[in-house]
Amino acid sequence: MIILVSIGANAYAQYWPKLNISVGGQEMKVLVANNEKHWQKGWSGKKDMGLYSGMLFTYPAKSQHVIFMRDMNFPIDIIWLSNGEVVDMAPNVQPEPNRLENELRPYFARLPSNAVLEFYAGFITKNGVKIGDRVKLVND
Repeated sequence: MIILVSIGANAYAQYWPKLNISVGGQEMKVLVANNEKHWQKGWSGKKDMGLYSGMLFTYPAKSQHVIFMRDMNFPIDIIWLSNGEVVDMAPNVQPEPNRLENELRPYFARLPSNAVLEFYAGFITKNGVKIGDRVKLVND
């Protein structure tokens, strides 16, 4: 029984939920990082975002959620959300190749957040995203 529970928990950690959202007037499909394993992995080691427009990191509580460019291969825009409202942004964050974990630059919002969005670099500027904008769920 313990083996089955262990396998089930590992399979769940490998599953990435998907959502359709709207931000900056754009509707898109994003992956959802909603557990410790996903928060640590993010886009690390990937060559691009594949079939998705971005990734939504969801957290159980508001805090200063820090983003690192761990093993990243492409630049991103980062948007911090508090209950669906944009509270801070970091455009055009660049990969930091060949850096040790303790050498990576931390990126965090000026205000507590309970979610973080990551898109390809340029999304914020191209879509005119600004502080106070709302991110909405879109029905399939």
